[in-house]
Amino acid sequence: MSANAYYSNHSTTASHSRFFAPAPPSAAPTAPAASGPRTALAARRSTSRLFSTSLVEEPEPQLASEVHPLRNTWVFWFRSQRSPGNKLLSYEEGIKRIAPFSSVESFWALHTHLTPPSALTPTTDYLLFHDGIARPVWEDPANIDGGKWILRLKKGVADRIWEALVCAVIGDIFADCRDTKTRESWEDEDSSDIDDSTSTSTSALPEICGCTISVRATEDIVSLWNRVDHDVKTRDRIRDTMKQVLGLPPTTHLEYKSNNDSMQDKDRNAFRASASASSLSLSTSLGTLAGVA
Repeated sequence: MSANAYYSNHSTTASHSRFFAPAPPSAAPTAPAASGPRTALAARRSTSRLFSTSLVEEPEPQLASEVHPLRNTWVFWFRSQRSPGNKLLSYEEGIKRIAPFSSVESFWALHTHLTPPSALTPTTDYLLFHDGIARPVWEDPANIDGGKWILRLKKGVADRIWEALVCAVIGDIFADCRDTKTRESWEDEDSSDIDDSTSTSTSALPEICGCTISVRATEDIVSLWNRVDHDVKTRDRIRDTMKQVLGLPPTTHLEYKSNNDSMQDKDRNAFRASASASSLSLSTSLGTLAGVA
């Protein structure tokens, strides 16, 4: 950082005017003054007119604060598909809030104490979401109209990718992906569809809701969540910025999926599971009846 950020007297002109009084105008030669106590006192007064005492009286300039605040507050979450007793949990049941942070220092203090993704047990997730989002799920009012870019990784590279993506999110690298005119148009268009109780809180959120990493047995899946699904131009800018900050080749394939589609897939999977369970139960009952007969 330049000295200008710390010192207000950085310019040559300012420093002279701050520390030194202007020199007196030149005068015609005069006769030598007589010596004596009065003459010595006059000499001291003349010296005081030439030099300002502001250098001694003014306090030392203060350096910038050591805490570097982030523009937004973010929260780390953790999700495990199974409880300590190995019981299979639903998605909502498995999510646990770790801690929020709002400065660079508090982020690193937290992040360096988390187990890296490469050391997590499969079917474990890390989630980073804006503090204004109550729950990091599709159904949350701040997420429901959005979607996510999905990047599938081979095992062994997730630690670097995850850290780079988290730093980009909390550092507002994606802040310019949506222009102001497009945002205002979308908010005006959808204002009638937003519940009054949530419109104030969600309108202040950034375009990026958060990001997740899902550790699986054969791959790791990184996702970047955004607020608005139907703005294709913004989605494409987010994708291109994501490739850039992660150092991915331009040909890298990223999949986009809306949260609405994810919820529909969830319902279909739940229906299939229910139908499969009903079919199994029916088969068991018919087998029992056949045995009795």
